[in-house]
Amino acid sequence: MNITPPTEFFLFSLSDAPALRLPLFICFLLIYLVTISGNAMLLSVIALNPRLQSPMYQLLRIFSLTDFSFSSTTVPSMLSTMLHQEAIISLPSCITQIFFFHTFGNSENLLLSAMAYDRYVAICHPLRYSAIMNRHTCVTICSVCCVCAFLHAFLHAIVTSRLDFHHQEHIPHFFCDIPPLLEISSSDTTFNQLLIFTEGSLVALVPLLFILGTYILIIRAVLKLCTSQGRRKTFSTCYSHLTIVILFYSTVIFMYFRPSSFYSPTYDRVISIVYSVIIPMLNPFIYSLRNKEIKSALRKMISIRFHPN
Repeated sequence: MNITPPTEFFLFSLSDAPALRLPLFICFLLIYLVTISGNAMLLSVIALNPRLQSPMYQLLRIFSLTDFSFSSTTVPSMLSTMLHQEAIISLPSCITQIFFFHTFGNSENLLLSAMAYDRYVAICHPLRYSAIMNRHTCVTICSVCCVCAFLHAFLHAIVTSRLDFHHQEHIPHFFCDIPPLLEISSSDTTFNQLLIFTEGSLVALVPLLFILGTYILIIRAVLKLCTSQGRRKTFSTCYSHLTIVILFYSTVIFMYFRPSSFYSPTYDRVISIVYSVIIPMLNPFIYSLRNKEIKSALRKMISIRFHPN
């Protein structure tokens, strides 16, 4: 059978019901605006407050910028499908979307492990924190995270671009991602699946195991403290980070590390909404509401803005 490269793909809307298109569009547009506003607020608070210049907050600032970029790779195409029932995307644009989606997604993955290491040094080696987590170390860690994320995304984008499809294909998703493309490909996708479960597992699960290891050491150090109040106060700096780790990895593992026989377009769309739309919206508020220094800086910034005198 003759197979020609497709010139375009068709992305599906979240709902086939015409009556739901406008309400869903408004709902997710508001979510996207809240995501932009929340991350912009967090970036501004950290940048403008001299007390929030420690490595922990610099990592959080980069994480917030990555959150905004991560959400921006998917939500615009989602909104487009809601307005027109389906959206057309060219093959190069589809591969580009996959590349940026996995670049920013994996950057978050690696930054979460970097933030866990920062908490480990702060709690287990407080007297050496300034020497270990200095500006040079912070820049190096962030650079390594970005380079690794770039290489990971580039590898999967290249491999996915070599798949064969029919002339026109409907992708059962609201944006281009690897699992939906593997489902509609006319090629043998064994190598792609193997790459996800090998290289993808290393990139995703090694940082997760690193985070678990650092928290084991953190918990051991916290338990050595004399008072329960001291233990609670020390570990409170980890609550926000731990919440985001649980949300992020639970959805990513379900999405990418399961047999292809368990593939379901409906469930995948729901999970994708959670980790690409909902979680980026929640992250800045999780950190803002659970961090006393950020809340204090935010109140100060608002009071100066509305009561300059």
